Formats: sequence, structure tokens, C-alpha cells
Amino acid sequence: MKKGIHPAYERVAFRDSTTGAVFVTRATLRPSETIDIDGDAVPVVNVEVSSDSHPLWTGKARVHDSEGRVAQFNRRYGRGRTA
Repeated sequence: MKKGIHPAYERVAFRDSTTGAVFVTRATLRPSETIDIDGDAVPVVNVEVSSDSHPLWTGKARVHDSEGRVAQFNRRYGRGRTA
């Protein structure tokens, strides 16, 4: 790798604004806000949705009424309609 052309790749915390969960990883982001983790000041990025609050991962996903949509389609364009 060439020196001096790559952004700094350092520890960054991602905080879920819904649940308050904090995930620490490495990234090239450099936010100005910091959070204290294990005695170190780590830059923090606030996110709206993470695996801690996403409906798919929490098991709170909604099931859409696909039968109603099919019935509506058949009423408009399906069988029983003559042109």
C-alpha cells in the first residue's frame, strides 16, 4: 500500500439511538463526538437502526396481507371480468 493516501482506520463506536446499544469496530469515519469505553475516548457515530433494533433481527417484523392484495388484483384484472 502506498503511504499517505489512505484515510486513518481506527476504532469507532456506533450507538443505536433507539436502544442505546453501542458497537465498537474499526472505520475511517472521524466524528467529533466521543464516548468513554474501557477508559479510552472513542469517537461515536449515532445510527437510527442497527441489528439491535431492526425488526428483522428482533423478531418483530410485520407480515403483510398478501392474500388481500391478490384478491384485489383478481377483482380488477382477474377471472370473471369480461372485456
